[in-house]
Amino acid sequence: MPITVSIVEDNDKLRGTLARLLDRSDRFRCLSQYANAEDALKDLPQARPNVVLMDINLPGMNGVECVRQLKALMPGIQVMMLTVYEDTENIFNALTAGANGYLLKRTSSKELLEAIQEVHRGGSPMTMHIARKVVQSFQQTAATAQPTEHLSPREQEVLDFLSQGLLYKEISEKLGISYETVHTYIRRIYEKLQVRTRTEAVTKFLRR
Repeated sequence: MPITVSIVEDNDKLRGTLARLLDRSDRFRCLSQYANAEDALKDLPQARPNVVLMDINLPGMNGVECVRQLKALMPGIQVMMLTVYEDTENIFNALTAGANGYLLKRTSSKELLEAIQEVHRGGSPMTMHIARKVVQSFQQTAATAQPTEHLSPREQEVLDFLSQGLLYKEISEKLGISYETVHTYIRRIYEKLQVRTRTEAVTKFLRR
């Protein structure tokens, strides 16, 4: 049976190219296509593809948030990011949200198809350059890691939500506090952990 793949990509031309690439191979079948995250979230639980290719920069809800919500609806779904973004924060946020792999759009067609097959088998394919960034991020964090025990219970709660990929607005709703208060907590967390980005803070939290 071919591996069924759904594509979430707002670029019409690229989306069509990916669909044709999949359908030309007997190993794959393009099951569905979506130009935005909202449509994907409505339809994917019924379509139930084996693998989802997900862009990050989408109109409306971004791809990272789409992955987080999709994983809540379908915990077993395999999602591979296919994006132009190669900065550490986007990579870490996507993986924290539940992405199973991370490839750049400049990946060759052959490598992309091999990666889809790998993620379907339970692997976590990444472009070599991306994998190196992930390793370097953890190595740097290990060298400067600070304990999180001195954070207040509420600060630890906020940091836990950050590690789940939640947005500031979502954290404020879950905790029943204002957006500004969430921002204040996060500023204090950054100061106490001696970090400057969400990725660094979450990495220290996960390694505690």
